[in-house]
Amino acid sequence: MNKRVIGIPAACAAAVLVLTSCGSSGDGGSGDGNVTLKLVAADYGDKETNSSKAYWDGVATAFSAANPAIRIDVQVVNWNDIDKQVKTMIQSGNVPDVLQTGGYADKVADDLLYKAEDVLSTGTRANLIDTFADAGKVGGVQYGIPFVSSARAFFYNKGVFQQAGIAQPPATWDEVRKDAELIKAKVPGVTPYALPLGPEEAQGESMMWELGNGGGHTDRSGKYSINSQANIDTFGWLKANLVDTGLTYANPATTDRKTAFADFAAGKAAMLNGHPSLIQMAKDGKVDYGVAPIPGKAGPLKSTLGVADWTMAFKKNGHREQIKKFLDFVYAKDNTLRFDETYNLMPVTQDTLREMTASGRHKDLEPFFALLPQASFYPLGDTTWDAVSAELKKSIGSAVAGDPAKVLGDLQKKSQDAVANK
Repeated sequence: MNKRVIGIPAACAAAVLVLTSCGSSGDGGSGDGNVTLKLVAADYGDKETNSSKAYWDGVATAFSAANPAIRIDVQVVNWNDIDKQVKTMIQSGNVPDVLQTGGYADKVADDLLYKAEDVLSTGTRANLIDTFADAGKVGGVQYGIPFVSSARAFFYNKGVFQQAGIAQPPATWDEVRKDAELIKAKVPGVTPYALPLGPEEAQGESMMWELGNGGGHTDRSGKYSINSQANIDTFGWLKANLVDTGLTYANPATTDRKTAFADFAAGKAAMLNGHPSLIQMAKDGKVDYGVAPIPGKAGPLKSTLGVADWTMAFKKNGHREQIKKFLDFVYAKDNTLRFDETYNLMPVTQDTLREMTASGRHKDLEPFFALLPQASFYPLGDTTWDAVSAELKKSIGSAVAGDPAKVLGDLQKKSQDAVANK
């Protein structure tokens, strides 16, 4: 990867991807044989025209041009279905070689993954930002390879706020409620607050609200605390102040983030919690938007939700050396930069972070860069997290429709059962 390129193969130049990797191991030989690596990746696009498949197809084409003996079979799956489809693949023995998705720890528990040191060169591992590399560890050993990072912030429609006579974004829950009431009264046809607690990312939206009341999915010791009094009070507040009063969607439990983002980008929602990809959507929709810290019960969150998505490599097919070549290619700066800039996400590698902060092209990400060092993360290293997260996605949204204590209590029991059975 660090070789200086003297000549560039024509097929690789056409792909405009990581020219430094082209020309190295160009014969694809070294005793590898002809191998097809199965890549399964999540789709970060919000419509067919910006699906992640185009990105991965480009990477695969460029990589195979440089390594003719290794072909990449690309499968891109939407976020709603990827966990279920991967589980089915594993159960049926059709295990991918490389998976890019939201969690890795359950695969570690089942002893399915290579260690990161087995499938990344020393240079690639050294280029990962330390905090994210550390978040990929289970029992002190790194298995999860960070792919992209993000932090959450509060988005608001400045035009709607102006119509409603609101001078500044809310800093507390009570201000959110009061602003939502003004918007409902003065700007008909706009959802005052977009609250997506549907299965796409309910674990994230719920955690942002829980953090605002000193709660969270886990306590300080790392144990699940889903039905803590703080969390019960949080969902009780949401139910009484936003849902029952008609200041958000009629049924948040069936409303996904994708819908909320699309509504905001179309000027149909006034406020919501969002991540950096919403910036470009808002610009495309010609929405005059603002970004602020997420309101908490008593003031803005000091620790917002931080998220990292992950790449991992499976042992079953025995393609360690080919996977290593492919992942070193994937994590070269030109590729990571291209993906991060396409979806306005934040990097996990040091060279891409330097490029993005120095280029002057990412002023809109500065509020998120500032939030990330203080971010709170899911319990990613807990091997039960994927199972618990799946349960949260499925049913935590119903806490704002029924009895929060019962819904959260049921989820707490499931989390404890998962811990007991691991």
